[in-house]
Parts: sequence; C-alpha cells; structure tokens
Amino acid sequence: MRLFITALAAVALAAPAFAAAPHPCADDAKARAASLLKWYWNTDTDKLADQPGAPVDGGDMAWDIRDEVTQLPAVKPSGSGEAYDVLEVYAYVYKATFRIHLLYAQVPGECVLNGAEILGE
Repeated sequence: MRLFITALAAVALAAPAFAAAPHPCADDAKARAASLLKWYWNTDTDKLADQPGAPVDGGDMAWDIRDEVTQLPAVKPSGSGEAYDVLEVYAYVYKATFRIHLLYAQVPGECVLNGAEILGE
C-alpha cells in the first residue's frame, strides 16, 4: 500500500511539469494565428495595424495576440485514421475577443497545419 501511495504521489508531482511543457508548434501557432486574423479582418476599407499592439494611425486598427498557447484535446474526424493536435490562441481587436483554433497533423519534428477556425466571443 505504501508503494502505491508513493507512486501516486510521484505521478501527481510530475503531472504539472508535463502539462507545463509547451507544444512544439506553439510559436508556429502564434505566427499563423496573426496571419489568419489579418486575412479574416482586412478589407478594402478596414485594416489591422502591421504589428500587434501598434497604435491606431491612418485608420488601421490595433490588435494583439495572447502569448499563451493552449493545447486542447486532439480531434479525430470521423472516417479518418489520423488525429490532429488542436492549439488555441486568443486574439483581440478593439473590444472583440477571438479564439483561434489551429489543427496540426501529428508529424514528429514538423508543424503541419491542416485546418483553422476563428470563433468570436
């Protein structure tokens, strides 16, 4: 019984360290989220500033991407044998908040983006 409790304590202590490890594609997700947000938002009349957090000048809107990238549970589309990692990035434009989900193929050592969605809050 003592061995079981010791093993359980070791797993409990190691879990936060495992959860804190960033996904290998976290930096790629932030960069692609910024590009996707600009593609989604920019029109002939409205445009986001060139850089996140940039001041509003010349009619361009300020925007920002949160530094934190959250890994959500992997998804496996029906009829597909492959699962995809889902990374979530928050973006802000004026008073709007957007959740951007990026689906990455589970290819070791590579960041292969297979899909994305922008959800407004």
